[in-house]
Amino acid sequence: MAATTTGSTLPSRERSALLRFVVEQPLGAAAFVVILVMALAAAFADWIVPYDPEAIDFSAMLAAPSPAHPFGTDAFGRDILTRIIYGARTALSIGLLSSLLGCAAGAVIGVASAYFGGRTDLVVQRFVDILLSFPIIVLALVVVAMLGRRLVLGIDVNLIVAIAIPIVPKVARVIRSAALSIREMPYIDAARAAGYSHARIIFRHMCPNVVAPFLIMLTAFIAQAILLEASLSFLGLGVSEPKPAWGLMLAGNASDFYREAPWMVIFPGLAISLAVFAFNLLGDSLRDWLDPKFRT
Repeated sequence: MAATTTGSTLPSRERSALLRFVVEQPLGAAAFVVILVMALAAAFADWIVPYDPEAIDFSAMLAAPSPAHPFGTDAFGRDILTRIIYGARTALSIGLLSSLLGCAAGAVIGVASAYFGGRTDLVVQRFVDILLSFPIIVLALVVVAMLGRRLVLGIDVNLIVAIAIPIVPKVARVIRSAALSIREMPYIDAARAAGYSHARIIFRHMCPNVVAPFLIMLTAFIAQAILLEASLSFLGLGVSEPKPAWGLMLAGNASDFYREAPWMVIFPGLAISLAVFAFNLLGDSLRDWLDPKFRT
């Protein structure tokens, strides 16, 4: 009976928490719906779009928006709506993977720095300061230029690493400040007295207690990763033709035909703006909802 009661109450608690988030943070809920629609469109792009995103049709070059091509076509006759939907797959996959990698590495570095303290904390934080002194786009440019391209299952792994590296120091600094107070908790002293290893204390007792700031930064940095991927693709250091990517759609022919075919610039730019705005809004809403200091 106890197991049945527990199993029946957990879903109700999750539903009540979700309902409370929707009521208290309606803008965040709306942003989540936008992100969910984009993710579903990207996941099922093969079934919902009528055109091949890489197929060239010179008979439909620079076609204006119409029922056949709601967002028009580009200089190669490719349907822009189709390429935006497939570009969402590129942006969300690279944004999520790079943000997850950077936030996870930054969280571990921040927690370890706070846990060991002393000289270790001093050296780690000075290295973090050096990385923070570089603008995020400059640091990503340097890394991607050094690593080059390496495709694994159609995904540029080096591009993900290049975007993740600038995220690491920002996350490490925030997580360290949260972990400093956790380090002084009695259960950490009890774990040390019990003879637990440093790795077990860090990963099993400290990291789970920084989940709230971790989730907030993960959501916010997905937006930065999407914008950074678009910037690198625009500069020719990210995704390459003919793979659809939002930043790549703004480069090349779009800059040559923006007067004759402004839809080549407008719609990819709106897609980038909408995705970045939605993730930023969701991150701010999660911060207001999870952080007791922001609750009324």
